Amino acid sequence: MRHITISDMRVHIIKVPVQATHSHGSGDVSAINSVVLELKADSGHTGWGEASPWPVFTGTTEANAAALNTHLRPFIVGANALRREQLLTMADRALVHCSEAKAALEMALLDVVGKTLGLSVGQLIGGRQRDSVPVSFTVANPVFEEDMEIIAHLYGSGVRIFKLKTGFHDHPFDIMRLEKIRDTYGDSLDLRIDYNQGLKATDAIRTLRDMETFKLGFIEQPTPRNNLEAMAAISAAIDTPIMADESVFNPREALIATKMKLADIFSLKVMKSGGIVRAQEIAAIAKAAGVGVYGGCMFETGLAHLAGAHLVSALGEIDLGCEFYMPSYYAKDDILAEPFPIRNGAVHIPDEPGLGIEIDQDKLAKYTVETLSAPA
Repeated sequence: MRHITISDMRVHIIKVPVQATHSHGSGDVSAINSVVLELKADSGHTGWGEASPWPVFTGTTEANAAALNTHLRPFIVGANALRREQLLTMADRALVHCSEAKAALEMALLDVVGKTLGLSVGQLIGGRQRDSVPVSFTVANPVFEEDMEIIAHLYGSGVRIFKLKTGFHDHPFDIMRLEKIRDTYGDSLDLRIDYNQGLKATDAIRTLRDMETFKLGFIEQPTPRNNLEAMAAISAAIDTPIMADESVFNPREALIATKMKLADIFSLKVMKSGGIVRAQEIAAIAKAAGVGVYGGCMFETGLAHLAGAHLVSALGEIDLGCEFYMPSYYAKDDILAEPFPIRNGAVHIPDEPGLGIEIDQDKLAKYTVETLSAPA
């Protein structure tokens, strides 16, 4: 087959309710706001993609919806879905930023091609190297007693990795939470923390030395993304591994980060990098430099989580787990026709064609705020 022609597309802006507000060093989140891309092909199959931005991190749903519907639509409808890299190069030339829109485009192309050819996305991006990946849950509720209840529930279901969002309150509050979790569970948990850029460079090393007493798996993005010198100084001074998230969006930034010895680990995110293939490029740079990688996410439905699951399944060097927990443990509902596959504390990667699980059309309609049509 030489051609799988995209015959039509729709752009849905959705809002899915969540269990509780999650607080971060850079802001609060109280809903999953995403853009869902629907591509129909002449093969009779439909491909689905998701753009899940966060205004303080990458961008807005409005910008990504417009990117797809107004700026990229003319290049997508009528295109050959098999020419994925050509279409992504076109998208980069057509507009700057909007990495989530480009990730949604790549995701939908992979999904429709996989369904047409009878191959999973994992097979299309190089073949899986694992069938499951341990899942990490993010502890970010400002009402900590509620988080302790959630931790107890998830611990009982097999989850053993937990990441605390730190820096959105004060230092004693963060210390209290870590002490409580360690006192309750001892060393049976892999415990990490994430400041989301919330520390000032002048206080960071002193603050983080306090945190090292809790035997943390890693400390994520302690200082602002552009203060590369501070990140490098912290990595040199602190024994606990430092993970770069906001400081590494793309392969170019990954290369700079390795040269500056910015961090010991990179957080890979399909949304942040602009797609699975760009995330694989970042992982290749990390591997060459001896830097670890981790499966991160944004505020996503199970649709985007499926793309992330296929990404981590194809990486040989990923050994720190992933945080694809949103539809299972954070959102009140999802748009997938079947539950996102978490069992016994691990994400199990689907092997059905495309992304592996279909969209529930009724739920998509229920949570759609607006469906965009072709501009006149």
